[in-house]
Amino acid sequence: MSADSTGTSNRRLTIILIVACMAQFMVILDVSIVNVALPAIRKALHFSEADLQWVVNAYTVTFAGFLLLGGRAADLLGRRKVFVGGMLLFVLASFLGGISQSQTMLIIARLVQGLGGAVIAPASLSIITTTFTDAKERNRAIGIWGAMGGAGGAAGVLFGGLIVDLISWRWIFFINVPIGLITAYLAQRMVAEGNNPNATRHFDLAGALSATIGLSALVYGIVQTTTTGWGNAGTLTTIAAGIAVLALFVVIEGRFAKVPLMPLRLFKSRALSSANAIIAAVGGATFAMWFFYSLYLQTVNGYSPLHAGLIFLPMTIAIVVGSQVASRTVARFGPKPLLITGMLLLTGGLLLFTDITPAGSYLSEGVLPSLLVSFGMPLAFIPGTISATAGVQPHEAGIASGIVNTARMFGGALGLAVLATIATSRTKHDLSHPTAAIHTANQALTNGFHYGFVGGSIVAALGLLVAIFLVPSIKLRPAAVVVEEGEDTVAVALAIEV
Repeated sequence: MSADSTGTSNRRLTIILIVACMAQFMVILDVSIVNVALPAIRKALHFSEADLQWVVNAYTVTFAGFLLLGGRAADLLGRRKVFVGGMLLFVLASFLGGISQSQTMLIIARLVQGLGGAVIAPASLSIITTTFTDAKERNRAIGIWGAMGGAGGAAGVLFGGLIVDLISWRWIFFINVPIGLITAYLAQRMVAEGNNPNATRHFDLAGALSATIGLSALVYGIVQTTTTGWGNAGTLTTIAAGIAVLALFVVIEGRFAKVPLMPLRLFKSRALSSANAIIAAVGGATFAMWFFYSLYLQTVNGYSPLHAGLIFLPMTIAIVVGSQVASRTVARFGPKPLLITGMLLLTGGLLLFTDITPAGSYLSEGVLPSLLVSFGMPLAFIPGTISATAGVQPHEAGIASGIVNTARMFGGALGLAVLATIATSRTKHDLSHPTAAIHTANQALTNGFHYGFVGGSIVAALGLLVAIFLVPSIKLRPAAVVVEEGEDTVAVALAIEV
């Protein structure tokens, strides 16, 4: 191969890596960027506090529900086709979110955004694993792609603060349009189609729909308890319907799906089952923490979106440091000690958040709990992911990784719904109590946030108990990276000593 052709090939690979990483950055960014914009969105579209969480949950529920199906579609229909289609859908939904004039329009836009993200994320990884044929370069590319997920989540609050404070909340959606169109154009030009003609042409659409509909109904019913109470027949019917549809999902996956999105036999592995329970707890506790603390800083302390975004910067640094510590020490000590440490820090940090007061400051009340939670998150999530994938065969590690992501997103959506409902109920109780005169609006809000943080600490403590008593002691030693073209998955094979 000539020097010119080598240079051209390297440039093409670089562009493809940028395309895949930018896509991953965007879809994870949109999970967190709305948090700091929530007060502005609530004011503009007249959301209630209970309904406001659907601006977050509408995205995360469909993202999680269709994540595994998106990966399957990339294999069957072609990576480039699915990636470009998902990106254009994401762009359209972002534009509709930016021009939304009603609560319904914004929620629908976020639902469609989540569907686009669920297609983009697995397709982008599939593009990397099949484009980079050299093992060393492929590992480097996958590492960069994975880092984009963490960067997107951490940068969301800061970018959201800048955009909301300097321009408008609508631009947290509009900014996706030009970036997404450029990304889709480059993908169409540079990425090979890469479909698998020998794959079984089966979509587990019933599984994806039942999981998403069931969780949505369950979360919606819990949210409704804020206004109807737990004894309302309609609310209880909605919750029961959600549970019934989720039970149907289990039946579909166990008996009827030819290629299930979530093979139930994998849960025979104690390492996988316990790790996913912990990751769901991490999602439930931390999604709620971002939500409550963002609202507290802006609605109680009166900080601007930019000021609130800058306060999250030390938390971002703590997440990065914690990620480095976890990735460098898990092979030496195994997942269990780090899981216990991470969940302990998460539980303690959330409990310390209950010390916040209406007149408090970040330096006196927020620094320690925010750093403990931020450092503990990766200490739990990274070894939890390793533990969940180490207990399965290498050719099933891709499926196991998808289950991990689904557990985190579903746990986050459900946890936020439950804890936001508890917090709102406490605030309404304080304001409607006969002694309400002694409760200012800010004090009532803060009391509600206290209940939310206590609830989050209980969720984290349950994860801690799972880590102590149910996670097996696993020692890892790295083996080879395995690439399976038929399923377009990449897995790290690990030798396990229990």
